[in-house]
Amino acid sequence: MKLIIQSIIEHLTLGFLFLYTHFMNQVLASPLIGKTDPSPVEVLHGNKPSDMVLVCEHAGRAIPKTLGSLGVSAEVLNSHRGWDIGAEMVARQIANLLEAPLVIQHYSRLVIDCNRPPLTPQSIPFESDHAHIPANIAACQSEKADRVKAIFDPMNAAIKRLFETPRRAAFSIHSFTPEMDGKSRPWQAGFLTRASLGTAESLITSIAKRHPELELAINAPYTIDNETDWFIPHYAETLGLAHCLIEIRNDQIDHPEGAKFWAELLAEAITELMESLP
Repeated sequence: MKLIIQSIIEHLTLGFLFLYTHFMNQVLASPLIGKTDPSPVEVLHGNKPSDMVLVCEHAGRAIPKTLGSLGVSAEVLNSHRGWDIGAEMVARQIANLLEAPLVIQHYSRLVIDCNRPPLTPQSIPFESDHAHIPANIAACQSEKADRVKAIFDPMNAAIKRLFETPRRAAFSIHSFTPEMDGKSRPWQAGFLTRASLGTAESLITSIAKRHPELELAINAPYTIDNETDWFIPHYAETLGLAHCLIEIRNDQIDHPEGAKFWAELLAEAITELMESLP
């Protein structure tokens, strides 16, 4: 009888320990995105019957509360390192002018860069323009996977849903800093593509016709690359769409008047392009 009672106690103790451990794991494994955090993705005009899709992957600078400040200063977060300054203002206005679907991603590119293939070195960078990101350096693979699941995947799913409707064009709206590594970048805007050169040329021609004083370039200040880009290679090129990743120098659009000027200019140029497509 004593052995039976002892066995029952041992089983009860093991059962309690299992339940307690399971409970604590659930408590400690809190979700990355909490109830008071912003949603990772917003879709504007998602039901509009448009021939195009717009994306703004670096629109926001939010950080999940569970990650604190990532160990970076407010100055770093608010700079070009943390987000694409002015890009969301421009993208929203273009979407409204053209009544085109727009996917907006709200979290800082320092949490996860949603225009990078997930879990590649630049997806969750250790540094950005010489500023170290301590929380990223310390993050283990499971923590990185959590960021992909919580932030990248919802954005990617929203884009994928929009392309369930046939489209003819795709545009990604970004901004860039006027100076990098001590070198000035003279262009007011750059149009990035490797498979849709005619699209870039059409947009530049349209803008230059209205404002010949602007310095515009193709594939500057960056170029499209499979290792450092997601939307263009994975969607626009794969689907064979007319496309461009549009980079606007952020001193042009860090204020409402500038954002309005560029949104109207790009909306007119995109409209002319769409009218010329077969």
